[in-house]
Amino acid sequence: MAIFADRADAGRELAAALEDWRGTGAVVAGIPRGGVVVAAEVARTLQLPLVATVVRKLGAPAHEEFAVGAIADDVRVLNDAARRSSGVSPEELASVEERERAELRRRTALFGSSRERIKGRTVIVVDDGVATGASATAACRSLRAQGAASIVLAVPVAPADWRPPTDAVDEYVCPHRARDFWAVGEFYDDFTQTSDAEVVGLLSDDLRG
Repeated sequence: MAIFADRADAGRELAAALEDWRGTGAVVAGIPRGGVVVAAEVARTLQLPLVATVVRKLGAPAHEEFAVGAIADDVRVLNDAARRSSGVSPEELASVEERERAELRRRTALFGSSRERIKGRTVIVVDDGVATGASATAACRSLRAQGAASIVLAVPVAPADWRPPTDAVDEYVCPHRARDFWAVGEFYDDFTQTSDAEVVGLLSDDLRG
């Protein structure tokens, strides 16, 4: 059952749950692509700067939307249970990772690096939802390694029984923790894929503001 009209709607609801960070000097880091749309609403509402933190999911070859892991700058997260259940071989995983590393470099060049803007600051990491949690975990660990003072993971919806690893996240905010969870998209009326151009536009709007 859909909860949100679209990602912007989810961002506005998530911002209400993050009101304590209004004007604190924290940085909102959206995970491209869709997470940046949610993050842009959070940043605008709370009057905080917006950056992108690029992550790539490692999808199972037979079902690419099913994440067996994720990568970010100098970070690799594997979900061993998901890898075993999907039957992905080490060779298949290596091939997927090689392809996704190339895409990670492309997107980082396009969307920019957040490294200099997040050092010593609280970073609110935002995505449009959590399924396996691999992407969110990779993003949080990468930002911590880059010098973030503390990490808040904030998502509109996630499985009720999921929690981020304590070494990656200092605080977790999720307004909707769903017991029946199949995919993030089921909670949105409009879950249209976000384009590179839209992400670039949102990041540019923040810099101009």
